Amino acid sequence: MKTQLNTQDNDRLSTYMKMAEERAKYFIGYPIAQDFDYSALYPLLKLPLNNVGDPWVESTYDLNSRSLELEVLEFFAELFNAPAKNWWGYVTNGGSEGNLYGLYVARELYPNGIVYYSEATHYSVQKNIQLLNLRSIVIRTQENGEMDYEDLNAMVQMHRDQPVIILANIGTTMMEAKDDLKQIQLILRKQAIKNHYIHCDAALAGTYSALLDLKPGFDFANGTDSMAISGHKFIGSPIPCGLVLVKKNYKDRIGKAIPYIGTVDTTITGSRNGHSPIFMWYAIKKLGKEGLKQRALECLEIAAYTVEKLNAIGVKAWTNPSALTVVFPAPSIALRQKWQIATEDGNSHVICMPGVSKEQIDHFVADLKEDLVANAPVIG
Repeated sequence: MKTQLNTQDNDRLSTYMKMAEERAKYFIGYPIAQDFDYSALYPLLKLPLNNVGDPWVESTYDLNSRSLELEVLEFFAELFNAPAKNWWGYVTNGGSEGNLYGLYVARELYPNGIVYYSEATHYSVQKNIQLLNLRSIVIRTQENGEMDYEDLNAMVQMHRDQPVIILANIGTTMMEAKDDLKQIQLILRKQAIKNHYIHCDAALAGTYSALLDLKPGFDFANGTDSMAISGHKFIGSPIPCGLVLVKKNYKDRIGKAIPYIGTVDTTITGSRNGHSPIFMWYAIKKLGKEGLKQRALECLEIAAYTVEKLNAIGVKAWTNPSALTVVFPAPSIALRQKWQIATEDGNSHVICMPGVSKEQIDHFVADLKEDLVANAPVIG
């Protein structure tokens, strides 16, 4: 029986591994932390850990990490001021699943509701809305990527006989703008909307915004009914992951007992990898709140440094308040490909996540300076 790779396959794997390590040096355009070290957990990769079903309900599949998952959920429930004894959640595969879950709960509460979300919302939300067969209205954005509240008010007023489901962004994809829940709630009160639900997509900015108590507030104390964050972004993980939190009395309307697994499945995916909760648990225990705060402050410092360096070479770079995303006019395609920089509507961005260093920024700025010279229009 074959027990190891042949020479050709081994060379193929080795080539790929070297390429991946090299490309990681030029990875500043997406919101993924790279400074994590989970080597202490490597022995667990030999085990098929599966957190199938509800984290709070025991299962006959006992090879799981539920006990650590619950500690992770409790940490974030406290961080986001979830209502005592009235919250529930689980570790997801990422922010998109968390958003799907929030919209799923909203649909079960208000089957005839209309989802309002801004044009700067993550692309996955439109897909989730289609999967759930929900009605929706796209709201215009301001120049900084934040929701246009006048447009929201006008649209809600036109459909005020229908329940309102708000998808608020706590850090938009391109500009990391944050929608203001106070402004949104003022509109709901102004239009006398009694039946409403607010879900916050806080995939990128949620964790560090809460740690630093940044404004505007967006947590349960500020009116959200559910929220999703990503674990592989600010905290960091080799496997994409996240979590969703929701008011428990809303969640209780869904979920069924499944005899095969001996538990209740209230989740989207059913089987959930048991390794991600351990990565998240390890990181928050190792760093603690103070360590995570310091991590956030260091990222904000790098973002300010990036704006300064880009402005110094004549590039009009800027950030939203207390954001890690530095926005600037799109450079050449070659430079965007080298540094893996996302671009939309003529704007590109660098996201100063944990692991992005000043040395990397200096290297990028030097490359951009050369790029600007090489692509400068010829006069005369």
